Amino acid sequence: MPRIRSVRAKDQRGENIVKRALIGGIGNVLLADDGVGPYVVRLLDSMYAFDGDVEIADLGTPALDLTHQIVGLHSLILVDCVASADEPPGTLLLYRNEDILREVPAQRVDPHSPALSECLMTAAMLGASPEHVLLVGIVGKCYEPGEPLSAAVQESVGLAIEEILLDLHRLGFTFRKKASPDEPGIWWSNVNVQSLSPRSGRYHRARGPLAVPPRNQLL
Repeated sequence: MPRIRSVRAKDQRGENIVKRALIGGIGNVLLADDGVGPYVVRLLDSMYAFDGDVEIADLGTPALDLTHQIVGLHSLILVDCVASADEPPGTLLLYRNEDILREVPAQRVDPHSPALSECLMTAAMLGASPEHVLLVGIVGKCYEPGEPLSAAVQESVGLAIEEILLDLHRLGFTFRKKASPDEPGIWWSNVNVQSLSPRSGRYHRARGPLAVPPRNQLL
């Protein structure tokens, strides 16, 4: 069963701080653009310091167990690769809670799919759904095993980070840019933090329908 893999350190007492906001990257880092979610959140954590109410996590490829990570949160921001028949690769598509829940759950949930709509509905039935939800979707191009991020998706990484920071600021969470970026721990790809261009790429707000690439090609 997938487990949350936090890329944030514990506090000085060695205890996990109770978090009110979760920024999670979803995807398989071995399948090229599908790994853009973990790529973005690890870069974000290496470049910025956040207050104790914010947790950043590489969520891998969770299924319905994602529910346990989101119940009781105030804010949930996820980054994932999405599919689109209308927008070119690298386009940023922003989905709010109502956009995600508009999708009809599949009859069978693939064990390697995020199943986000099902998890949000389950959390709502428990009376513990996040008050604020944002999915930052990046339209993918390549999903071949062992390949790096495509150029189009790579160019949108800075824009995705900027959108996350804008959303956190609107919600009242505080953060600061680090004077010197930390090592992001992106072992599967080369990273050049200085080359990020936040205003590159294209993006649209609240576009649908929501679709994620199939994740049944795991090695």
